[in-house]
Amino acid sequence: MFNKEKWKKNLKTILSLDSHPGHIAAGFAVGVFISFTPFFGIHTPLAIAAAFLLRINKLTCITGAWVNTPLTVVPALGFSYKLGRLVRGLPPQPLHIRGLEWRHLESHATSLLVGSSLLGFAAALVAYALCYWLLVRFRKRDETFAAITEEMEEVGEELE
Repeated sequence: MFNKEKWKKNLKTILSLDSHPGHIAAGFAVGVFISFTPFFGIHTPLAIAAAFLLRINKLTCITGAWVNTPLTVVPALGFSYKLGRLVRGLPPQPLHIRGLEWRHLESHATSLLVGSSLLGFAAALVAYALCYWLLVRFRKRDETFAAITEEMEEVGEELE
């Protein structure tokens, strides 16, 4: 069940992380990109690996990997497939699959990977901008965070 207070608390926890807003937003954006890939069932391990390899915020990267929910995955998959076919110069064709397992998607892999990469990249750009803006806006309300965030933005990196 949807618990509004729990969501508000979790959002406040993310917005209160003691890190540069760009670092937090980058983690979220990479996670969002991963959430659009057709590798269902391994989004979380991919997000953890990406966070370690790219040295970005692990919590926000994993959170971003959960953006594409079971309610949105089918429309996103269909759009990715059509976009991938369009970019590859192939005629539009409906996506007919029996499940989300890789064995059902494998015959459409190239179009899915091309389309989901483009869609994921666009979503990641929007996610980065939105997350960064939310962080700065939230932190400006709190005097302690406002001073630290302003200094982090000027220096361009985290403060020790």
